[in-house]
Amino acid sequence: MGTVAKEAAIDLLKNEIPVKEDEPLFLSGDVNTGLVLVDIVNGFCTVGAGYLAPVAPDKQISAMVDESVKLAKLFCEKKWPIYALLDSHHPNVPEPPHPPHCIAGTDESKLVPALQWLESEPNVTLRCKDCIDGFVGSIEKDGSNVFVDWVKANEIKAILVVGICTDICLLDFVCSALSARNRGFLSPLEDVIVYSRGCSTFDLPAQIANIKGALPHPQELMHHIGLYMAKGRGAKVVSEVSFDTYAKAT
Repeated sequence: MGTVAKEAAIDLLKNEIPVKEDEPLFLSGDVNTGLVLVDIVNGFCTVGAGYLAPVAPDKQISAMVDESVKLAKLFCEKKWPIYALLDSHHPNVPEPPHPPHCIAGTDESKLVPALQWLESEPNVTLRCKDCIDGFVGSIEKDGSNVFVDWVKANEIKAILVVGICTDICLLDFVCSALSARNRGFLSPLEDVIVYSRGCSTFDLPAQIANIKGALPHPQELMHHIGLYMAKGRGAKVVSEVSFDTYAKAT
């Protein structure tokens, strides 16, 4: 299928399953809001960093990192809570159907260079996870959940979620957070908000997927589907985020 035909097909699907975005999000501090960063690590975002990293510069991923860095800096300036999930796997515990990736202790499992400064920020909680779903990956051996404790300790009423992949790790985390909220496990959390320009996924065209034996994964379409699914589960989806100093930083 040629480029023009692909674009037409994607446009057709977007028209069939549109994502109706919510009003732009304005963060004033009146509502306790936490920022959740999902897997913005080298193994998914830095060119050539691993089996699941981009093989060439990727505009969507780069834009996601840039937006996430801007938000992280502003949240730290205001000393608002940040919860950063880092994909981190034990070498002998596979995660089918994915090849080995983001092995604990390697550069793949570390935050991208533009975000590594977060490791020394007092308002940041870092959580290494060994599974796709960061909510499940936040469960401790004693049954407690670090993410749930973070929400309660900071009295968070809304979380703003950014990261990668829109349709995989980020979507799974959002769906679990919404289910937990609906069951009353995440009080006082009310809103789960996905920032579309702060999310991204990977691109694996059909012709390459056939060679690797993987499922085709067209980036733009799967990003859209991820947002559509999050919206359908009850998340708010926004394409604009602003607060007092945000306009000056962009």
